[in-house]
Amino acid sequence: MKLIFIRHGEPDYEHDTLTPKGWREAELLSDRISKLNVRDFYCSPLGRAKDTASLTLKKMGRTATVLDWLQEVPKSVTDPETGKKHVPWDFMPDFWTVQGDLYDKDKWFKNHIMVEGNVGGTYRKVSEELDTLLRSYGYSRSGMFYRTEDGNCDTIVFFCHLGVTCLMLSHLIGIAAPVLWQGFFLAPTSVTTVETEERKKGEAFFRCKSFGDVSHLYVAGEPVSDSGFFNEMY
Repeated sequence: MKLIFIRHGEPDYEHDTLTPKGWREAELLSDRISKLNVRDFYCSPLGRAKDTASLTLKKMGRTATVLDWLQEVPKSVTDPETGKKHVPWDFMPDFWTVQGDLYDKDKWFKNHIMVEGNVGGTYRKVSEELDTLLRSYGYSRSGMFYRTEDGNCDTIVFFCHLGVTCLMLSHLIGIAAPVLWQGFFLAPTSVTTVETEERKKGEAFFRCKSFGDVSHLYVAGEPVSDSGFFNEMY
């Protein structure tokens, strides 16, 4: 089974849609995704994700199921330096790298910053909903892997966001979400693919085959957006 996670195009956050560049990115993405044999599409309820999906869906004559839990992780934590609320990443290195529990897959959501923002609650919700969805395709969670009677070659596509994609990968693969949030970047319209390895009958583990791939932009000569990547130099 293959899961494809797509981040929305370059966002116009103020209006929850796409910038003109974001629409160009979404069009190039649609050329890529429309060539795939996709069983089902799922989409975040937020406008920037729905707009990104719309071009692919129109090209394929398809619809997507909107799932509330695919929306972006809320701005619920308080930055220790500024006192302002933001998403539970984008911390400065001298803060987060000395928080040892943020590297631990079983403890990261128990860190005081995460507890204050109920990030663990969001993580549990996303994980439970994802597992419920996977059960409908014949994959049931068993500890840190999945069991399946027959397996399948279905491809499922999710149009969503950077933060929630990392939450799902954290659950599927067993990596602390802050390590993904702080150490990896998903550019607008990037494609992340995980696929089951089923080396023993009835047992499956999701393995990442590509993370944040933007080859559809490179091929077309479209610059890759840095939206969400903070590259200030001092």
